[in-house]
Amino acid sequence: MKLVYFCAVLFFMFIKVTGEKLNSNLLPGEEDYLAIAEVMPEPVSGLPGLMKKIGYPTVARKAGVEGKVIAMAYITENGDVDNVKIIKGLEGGCSEEVERVLRESKFKPGSNAGKNVKVKMAMAFQFKLQ
Repeated sequence: MKLVYFCAVLFFMFIKVTGEKLNSNLLPGEEDYLAIAEVMPEPVSGLPGLMKKIGYPTVARKAGVEGKVIAMAYITENGDVDNVKIIKGLEGGCSEEVERVLRESKFKPGSNAGKNVKVKMAMAFQFKLQ
């Protein structure tokens, strides 16, 4: 339980820091998405299921590319991914792979007071060669 609380606090701190940077270059309609909801969206297949869908791009593997891709997913009140913005990317097709998987994913929508809402959610994906 402490680990879940710690992860939640870390996530909200990340949203606060990146939110300040993102607000300066909002896309039209982006202001309709909440940064925080009472119930945050989650992948229908679960986070481990989402991670399994991401393949290590061949070019990145051959080039020895490792690191983290941070993406902002814009999730509608129906749980569809409306848009994806790469905040921190990696070369070799890693950023594109994360964007592809997020765009194809379905989420359980976020909600406030029992009503589904649009939520923007930052997610980090680690690429590490074994």
